Amino acid sequence: MPPRVRTLSQAFRAIFGRRAKKIPLDAGSSCPNRDGALSQNGCLFCNAAGSGTGLHLKGFGLRAQWDVLSQPARRRNEALLAYLQSFSNTYGPPERLAALLAEMAQLPDIEGICLGTRPDCLNNKKIMLLAAAPVSHVRLELGLQSANDATLARINRGHTAADFARATIDAAAAGLSVTAHVMAGLPGESVDDFLATVDFVAALPIAGIKLHNTLVVAGAPLAALYAAGGYVPMSRDNYVTAVCQAVARLPAQVAIERQNADPAPGELLAPAWAADKQGLLREIAERLEREDIWQGCLRAPSD
Repeated sequence: MPPRVRTLSQAFRAIFGRRAKKIPLDAGSSCPNRDGALSQNGCLFCNAAGSGTGLHLKGFGLRAQWDVLSQPARRRNEALLAYLQSFSNTYGPPERLAALLAEMAQLPDIEGICLGTRPDCLNNKKIMLLAAAPVSHVRLELGLQSANDATLARINRGHTAADFARATIDAAAAGLSVTAHVMAGLPGESVDDFLATVDFVAALPIAGIKLHNTLVVAGAPLAALYAAGGYVPMSRDNYVTAVCQAVARLPAQVAIERQNADPAPGELLAPAWAADKQGLLREIAERLEREDIWQGCLRAPSD
């Protein structure tokens, strides 16, 4: 039987003809939800350090980071993608993005670019800059988290679901691949709310999706809410159910790039089960097998 889930590795093999590796780079990007443009508090679940390597603050430019971090993948002859991961990498004037793209285009052996950003930090000019990048593949990782605008306001996202839909449609029309980020267990949301978000993004022209369980991490505003008893994390069983039902709803061609969140060492406060990444992945795989669920099995044949 074919694999029950289409992975990013499988998608990259179809694109590049061999294994590919995203090389995490830190461009020192900011976020309108932290620098005062929208807010100074960030999203409810986000820690102040973001999700990247932090090497920019240590004085390492993109080329220096690339030269060190790409060596193992280069020795394995893997296709190399520069991955700007932390914060919102299309935030700011188009000239900043153009300069970043020009710098990355000069990285040795680069074949693709992947950028994490927010839907409200994209416009037509920036999308056209990305589409014109001199590499064979450009992938945008767009944070949505929830398709419920009330939830987005509750977690201080600063954009709407409609902003995400617009950005996704415009980027895909320009030839970019879009990966959606969605979260289960957000404050005030149930498994059904999460699945409504999955259905929302599944109806858009996405190429990939990352499924995350909501983490309570040190330094995030959610940590204070959790400590005060105002937030109860989703149970492990409910999360496994949510992921398996999401798999069944997603189109077969969409790469499921992540099935659970990956806390940084020392940052996780709750839930404790989120630290068992490999065990959780095994449990999801076992549930898919036991209940005979495969990607797209709940979709109509024409979808």
